[in-house]
Amino acid sequence: MVAEPGGSMDVRYEGAEEAPEDRKPQSDEARSAFVPPVGMEPPAPPEEEHPTSEFALPSGLRAEPEPEPEGSAFAPPATYSAKNSPPAFTPAYGVPLVRLSRDAPWQDRMRTMLRLPVGERPVPEAPRKEDESGHSVPRVLDLTLRIGELLLAGGEGAEDVEAAMFAICRSYGLDRCEPTVTFTLLSVTYQPSLVDDPVTANRTVRRRGTDYTRLAAVYQLIADISAPVGDEQAHEVTPEEAYRRLAEIRRNRHPYPGWALTAAAGVLAGAASVLLGGGLTVFLVAALGAVLGDRLAWLCAGRGLPEFYQFLVAAMPPAAMGVLLTLLHADLRPSAVITGGLFALIPGRALVAAVQDGLTGFYITASARLLEVMYFFVAIVVGVLSVLYLAVQFDAQLNPEGALRAVERPVTQTLASMALSATFAILLQQSRATVLFVTLNGGVAWVVYASIAVTAEGSAVMATAVAAGLVGLFGQLIARYHHTSSLPYVTAAIGPLLPGSATYFGVLAIAQHNLDQGFASLAKAAALALAIAIGVNLGGELARLFMRAPGAAAARRAAKRTRGF
Repeated sequence: MVAEPGGSMDVRYEGAEEAPEDRKPQSDEARSAFVPPVGMEPPAPPEEEHPTSEFALPSGLRAEPEPEPEGSAFAPPATYSAKNSPPAFTPAYGVPLVRLSRDAPWQDRMRTMLRLPVGERPVPEAPRKEDESGHSVPRVLDLTLRIGELLLAGGEGAEDVEAAMFAICRSYGLDRCEPTVTFTLLSVTYQPSLVDDPVTANRTVRRRGTDYTRLAAVYQLIADISAPVGDEQAHEVTPEEAYRRLAEIRRNRHPYPGWALTAAAGVLAGAASVLLGGGLTVFLVAALGAVLGDRLAWLCAGRGLPEFYQFLVAAMPPAAMGVLLTLLHADLRPSAVITGGLFALIPGRALVAAVQDGLTGFYITASARLLEVMYFFVAIVVGVLSVLYLAVQFDAQLNPEGALRAVERPVTQTLASMALSATFAILLQQSRATVLFVTLNGGVAWVVYASIAVTAEGSAVMATAVAAGLVGLFGQLIARYHHTSSLPYVTAAIGPLLPGSATYFGVLAIAQHNLDQGFASLAKAAALALAIAIGVNLGGELARLFMRAPGAAAARRAAKRTRGF
């Protein structure tokens, strides 16, 4: 043992070899009792003493890559690709899987797509219909807007118009598109990718017309365009062929001539008067008044007058016929004559479309349609009220109490309701193939209504809603079977349920200065009209609910309740 001058001691043992310079301990820590001797490997720790952490990744998993540093606000974003996609957040409940069945009607498939967020919409399962060079985006958007214009002008609901526009864009490869529909404006926006500028086109609807034959032809065109690529019975419809077919649809002649429409208006009014207890003479007088009103409305339309004045003029001759019967002291029912003439004027089609748009979330379009219905309703009230006011001045004894007596003639009234629905279908320019079903549907609606309101003495509003619900259910079922619009099978069938009597009684009470009674009767007419619209919409929704849905997990989402959140 040798001591050094600095106070440190160098301990050496005999027989021990001097360790090389690189194996000498460098500090006092090397002399710890826990350090194994030189030349021996440290023993492995027991299995239960392995250091673990709840934050350690399990074996077989890779850590997420470091997030890329954010670039400048003025730098363009990186192009997204499915191969190098950034890690996305997946909620705890998972992302709903939506698979669109090819057997489902294209309306349901596209409605399902529209009700999903853009990020959750499935990509097309089949190759898109496009050639090597691709279709022209402005041309596809223009075709989409022109087809949407025909549907909206024909009275189709806003949601169905959006679904049709989305189907056309998607069929031609424009997946990232968003259609927008209001009462007078159609627009569609297409964005090729996240870094490209969007392309927007719009079109204004200036003229509206009722032609359900043209509407059915447009639906057939959309069905051919949106047919799956793998379908053996379908062939690809190019934009050029679609333009040609669209031009033929625009140029097609109406299925019924003008004289047939005028005669249909007269028969409709006469059938409505029979529903209210009138006989053959009342039928003929009511038909004559409706024919005169229709001809006057055509004359005003030819002079370019707005529809408000056309409805006003058309409502005056039936009222004049009823007043004439009263002045002649004929033992007839003048109220049935006036009410029958109103059945051909009440805008039931626009009212159903307005309520449907409101229930599906298109509040701007629904408000505009309801405003249009209100203007037409006011025009009818003003026309009838002008004639009744003159009749009161001439001491015409118009007694509404006598007209309130219910008349039970089941067979006659059922046949009259079927005739009313058939003539209403002719006025709507429906195809001859649909008139028979509409006639039967209208007869069923009247039987259900009379059973509840007359035989069982139940609420008229409830009876109207139930009957309208059955009309909507049957109409939607047959429309889904033919893959077409439900309007030709529904609108004419609700004709026997229109509130013509309540409208007339309200106007008559106002003319006799009974304002409270008059406004109460008009409020009842409005309640009956809303019951018709809600019942038709509910019947259609039930048909979609109980039939096979197009989606597997989230078939058809609706808007969530927002009140209180």
